[in-house]
Amino acid sequence: MSRFFWVRHGPTHARAMVGWSDIPADLSDGARLSRLSAHLPEGALVVSSDLIRARATAVAIAGARPRLPDDPDLREIHFGDWEMQGFDSVSDPEHLRTFWEQPGALRAPGGESWDDLSARVGRAVARLRAMHPGRDIVAVAHMGTILTQVQAARGVSAYEALGQTIDNLSVTELHWQAGGWRTEVINLIP
Repeated sequence: MSRFFWVRHGPTHARAMVGWSDIPADLSDGARLSRLSAHLPEGALVVSSDLIRARATAVAIAGARPRLPDDPDLREIHFGDWEMQGFDSVSDPEHLRTFWEQPGALRAPGGESWDDLSARVGRAVARLRAMHPGRDIVAVAHMGTILTQVQAARGVSAYEALGQTIDNLSVTELHWQAGGWRTEVINLIP
């Protein structure tokens, strides 16, 4: 069995669509980071997205756990032309509304679709499982990244997955056994 402990990076306090923009996380709550680190299995491998908010969070919670190289396939969805825009400032609000209400093949202009994100993250997870069979893995990533895996584990639609809350510095634990995912906990705040 492989256990994945998905951790959403620390808060950025941005009030916009933040995908591939490399902005830092607020990691000033040391007590919360300590509780989070203590909750995670000691022997787990730690991997993160290559974006600074995920990397810095991984460093803050890793402790003595072995650190794997950053993985760009664990990045958030690429919002393209919508990157760092507020929802009310997008020039084509109908496209944006459809993007969120019918997630799937529709792409953000110059960016990715939900299906693109899901495929990218799915490949990364399969690669990690193959390279480290039976290991516990702490993966520090982003809300969309984590939700693709919640969708896969629960077998729900993308729209249903997007309705799930994934708070900053929360843990979503998924287990892979006998060719399938099992959901243990979603959005736990240690």
